[in-house]
Amino acid sequence: MAGLNFNHLRYFWAVAHEGSLTRAAERLNVSQSALSVQIQKLEHQLRHPLFDRVGKRLVLTEAGQIALDYADSVFAAGDELMSTLAGRPVSSRQVLKVGALTTLSRNFQLEFLRPLVGRADVELIVRSGTTRDLLAQLEAHAIDVVLANGAAQRDARAPLRHHLLNQQPISLVGRPRPGKPPFRFPDDLRTEPVLLPGHDSDIRAGFDRLLDLADIRPIILAEVDDMAMLRLLAREREGVTLVPPIVVRDELASGTLVEHCQIPQLTENFYAITQNRRFPNQLLGDLLAGYAPDLA
Repeated sequence: MAGLNFNHLRYFWAVAHEGSLTRAAERLNVSQSALSVQIQKLEHQLRHPLFDRVGKRLVLTEAGQIALDYADSVFAAGDELMSTLAGRPVSSRQVLKVGALTTLSRNFQLEFLRPLVGRADVELIVRSGTTRDLLAQLEAHAIDVVLANGAAQRDARAPLRHHLLNQQPISLVGRPRPGKPPFRFPDDLRTEPVLLPGHDSDIRAGFDRLLDLADIRPIILAEVDDMAMLRLLAREREGVTLVPPIVVRDELASGTLVEHCQIPQLTENFYAITQNRRFPNQLLGDLLAGYAPDLA
């Protein structure tokens, strides 16, 4: 294959960042038709389409997102050269873009990303959001993986893969209870106040079913979707809190909180959700290599 035409690449780079042929043509002071021809030539040279047209918008294909990442690096190289010659060297880095549910345990996220944290050659981008928003970003190749504590709905246009990363028991935790007898589940929940995840949580649904079977109506102190806030409230309030132990790992280690009991037949699964891609991110592949095989 002939050497890459960097003029074509710059035109593509401009269109990808502008999201519009019209704006990119104005920025580059060329006609839209000339710009379109240059991009077609680049696509022919790379042997992959770089854009899909969705309505009036241009959306990057997977190959387009890969090309944009490389184009960003190429056109940052001039700045790096100037910085290096000026005595301010800049190291090129690999990028991993991660989406994580807003309600997901921060401790779990850190455990997953820990092998990359602090590496000078890696840039981590972590975005929070809802399942729907993050899966849309995954489908648009704007992120490489979604970290979630539940399987995604099978309504995406591209097939999803669910990598089971961890399976945690669910416990009732709380402040130490010196002098009190061991906690009895579920009977003590008739009188012991409890902090719970919100109703959208799978573990909340399973917990409610267990209490319904025991004919217990718990005294609910609060219902909290965000696990970080649930962790804070567990430290501040009397009563017990329903959480995976990883959420309060530091508090359990220090003795600020203790695990009163594990909930029988109740667990939480943690997933990395990806799409099949022709150009997978090697950093993500390295992270997933040591985990269990896909469930789907």
